[in-house]
Amino acid sequence: MSPNTVSLLQRLGLLSVAGILVFVLINNMIAFIDAGEVAVIQYPNGSLSYRFESGPLITWFGRVTRYKRESQYWFSSAPDQGDDKDESIRIRFNDGGNATISGSVRWTIPMSDSGLRRVHIAFGNERAIQQQLIRTVIEKSVYMTGPLMSSKESYSERRNELITFIEEQAVAGVFRTKTREIRGTDLLSGKEKTFTQVEIAKDEKGTLLRAEGSPIQQFAIRIYNLSINQIKYDKAIEEQIDMQQKLTMDVQTANAEAKKAEQNAIKVEKEGQSSAAQARWEQEVIKARAVTEAQQKREVAKLDMESAEYTRRKLVLEGEGEASKRRLLMQANGALDQKLAAWVEVNKAYADAIKSYQGNWVPSVQMGTANGKANGASELVDLLMAKTARDLAIDMTPKK
Repeated sequence: MSPNTVSLLQRLGLLSVAGILVFVLINNMIAFIDAGEVAVIQYPNGSLSYRFESGPLITWFGRVTRYKRESQYWFSSAPDQGDDKDESIRIRFNDGGNATISGSVRWTIPMSDSGLRRVHIAFGNERAIQQQLIRTVIEKSVYMTGPLMSSKESYSERRNELITFIEEQAVAGVFRTKTREIRGTDLLSGKEKTFTQVEIAKDEKGTLLRAEGSPIQQFAIRIYNLSINQIKYDKAIEEQIDMQQKLTMDVQTANAEAKKAEQNAIKVEKEGQSSAAQARWEQEVIKARAVTEAQQKREVAKLDMESAEYTRRKLVLEGEGEASKRRLLMQANGALDQKLAAWVEVNKAYADAIKSYQGNWVPSVQMGTANGKANGASELVDLLMAKTARDLAIDMTPKK
């Protein structure tokens, strides 16, 4: 190898070393801060600097520690929530029942130099904050919340209070409590026993009293949106809760069936009353119809009676008028027209009788004559006419 070649290789090596040194220097001199991060820079002389804006940062060979502005801490038994190991928190209730709680909480880093300085000096990194501060505070809040209720209460009617009590104590500090003895049913044995019930102490105005402040506040960290996604009770407690839930459901079902039966009875009674009322009104309708028909018949009969009365009066008046007419006529001419008509009819009858008679009207032998004449038919006719005139009250004497 020639001297020139060796010299070239040496120069290339020196350039490579220089490039690496420049790269290392630049890498240690400049850092890039993301938008969701804040940074603490510790310089070689030990001083600290804090960066809250995103973008490039000259570090001057200082060590950069990054913190997320907001993080979510998981205390869960699920491997896909937080760490892959079980980090659920155990809780013990006032009836002796135990369970583990899984969930999460959001927390934010302080956004001031003094706050970030205290957090960084105390914990040094984000994971230490979560494990040494956030988890410790949540564990203590869970521990102090358990005695405030029973396992059954945490399972059903006071579940929301469970979450509220844990979050309030984590944010503002654990409650000051007082105890009292109560009688209740042991979930495990099912027998009556005495329990120590823990209650939150309050002042005269009803304000909840705190035993101590929360470290969260001391480090100016804010936690919020506490969420419980699972409460896993011990097997014996789970069985007792399921049994109590079944009994509760049976009681509720019995009450519902009793109320349903009561409602059905009321319904049947109302339907009976409705049917009775309907039948009564139907009878009233029939009665009203019958009364209406009877009234109509009575009105018709009354009208018929009035019509008959008017007809009777008409006939009577017509008869009386005709009789009066005839009477007046008779009084006026002595009923001459009638008498003459009767006299004519009588004479017609006599004439027809005489005309039709073929025998002798008088004896064939007579003992004497009047005025020398003998005419028996003429005399008979005269006698009959005289009789008729007398019957008709007609004066046949010629007027002088």
